[in-house]
Amino acid sequence: MEIKLKGMTWNHPRGYDPMVACSRLWEEQTGVGIEWEKRSLQDFESFPVEELAREYDLIVIDHPHVGQITAESCLAPLDVPGRQADRDALVKGSVGQSYQSYRWQGRQWAFPVDTAAQVAAWRPDLLAKPPVAWNGALTLAREGKVLLPLRPPHTLMSFYTLSANMGSPCAAAKLGDLICPENGARTFDMMREIVSLIDPACFGMDPIAVLEKMSAAGSTIAYSPLIYGYVNYAIEGFRPGRIAFADIPAAGTNGPVGSALGGTGIAISAFSPNRDAAVDFAYWIASGKVQRGPYASAGGQPGHADAWEDEKVNSETADFYFATRKTLEGSWMRPRHNGYMAFQQAASDRLNTGLLKNHEARNVIDDLNRLFRQSFAG
Repeated sequence: MEIKLKGMTWNHPRGYDPMVACSRLWEEQTGVGIEWEKRSLQDFESFPVEELAREYDLIVIDHPHVGQITAESCLAPLDVPGRQADRDALVKGSVGQSYQSYRWQGRQWAFPVDTAAQVAAWRPDLLAKPPVAWNGALTLAREGKVLLPLRPPHTLMSFYTLSANMGSPCAAAKLGDLICPENGARTFDMMREIVSLIDPACFGMDPIAVLEKMSAAGSTIAYSPLIYGYVNYAIEGFRPGRIAFADIPAAGTNGPVGSALGGTGIAISAFSPNRDAAVDFAYWIASGKVQRGPYASAGGQPGHADAWEDEKVNSETADFYFATRKTLEGSWMRPRHNGYMAFQQAASDRLNTGLLKNHEARNVIDDLNRLFRQSFAG
C-alpha cells in the first residue's frame, strides 16, 4: 500500500527547503511520499499544535511548546523500543542542549533538525571584526551601525541572554520568581541603554527583518549583537550584502555563555495513521549523515554536530557554524512548562512597554515575576 504523509513547517527557506529536498530523497529510497506545507513564523509560534496534529503526520515544533503539547497528548514520543543506538548517536551529536530541549517528563517528543541561539551578526565589508565585549556593541550603536530585533518575543530573548551572560540566569523549571529584582533591574537597564541608541523601528522587527535590512545593497548597518542566526544570509548570493555570524559579545566575565536557545525539532502526531513511517523519517532526517549532507546543502541550519564540524558545510557559509559554536554550546534553555507560551508573549509585551515608556526597572521586573508565577497556575 502506498504511504503518503503530510508535514507542517515554517515559512522560510531555512525551514521549508531542506524538508522538501530531504523528503524527495526519502521517497526515492523508501517509496514513502511527504507533502510539506508551511505557515508564517508568527503563526508557527502561536497556532495550536493539537489542531496541527489532527491534520498532519509530521510537525516541526520549537522546544518551549513541549509542556503544553504533552498536556494535550497530541504528539507521539520518539523514544520507541529497538532504536536506542540511534538515539544515543543523536545525543552524542547534539549541539548544546538541542536534543535535551525536546525531552520532557522522561520522554523524547522531538528530534532537533535545526539549531539556533542568539548570536551576533556582522557585515565583513563594513567591520574589520565583530566586538567580543558588550561595550564594543554599545560603541557601534552610538555610531548608528546597530539594529536589534525587539518585536515580541525577541525582547524577552535578549533579556534572557543578557541575564544569563551576566551570571544571573532566569528561572526555567519551577514556580517562583523569574529573576531576583536586583539582577533583573540591571539587565533591564542594560537593554534600556542600547535601545536608546538604535532606531525605534526595531520594536517592529524580528531577526529576519533585521537581517534583510543589514544585507540590503547600500546598507550602513554593520552589526546586531543579539539575534537568532540564519545561515542563509551567510551564503554568497543569497542577498546583496553577505552577513557573517559570530559569538555574542560578552557582557559578563565568562565569555559567550547564556544565549537563549532556539531552533526546531521534528515531531510526530499521536493521531497519525502512519506513525511508524513518520517515526522512521524523523530518525533519518535528524541523523548526522543527512544533516551534514542533503539537509545542509538545501539551505537548512542543521541541529547535528556532524554538520557543524564539517569543513565543506562551513566553507559554504562563511564559517557560520565554527564561528558561533561556543555560543551554542553555552546556551540557556527556556522554560517549557504548560503555560509558558502565554507568559512569553505577555512578558515580551511588558518589556517593550517599559522600554518605550521609560518605566522604572524594578516595576517592570516585579511585573515579569508576577506573570511568571501566574504561568504555573494552569
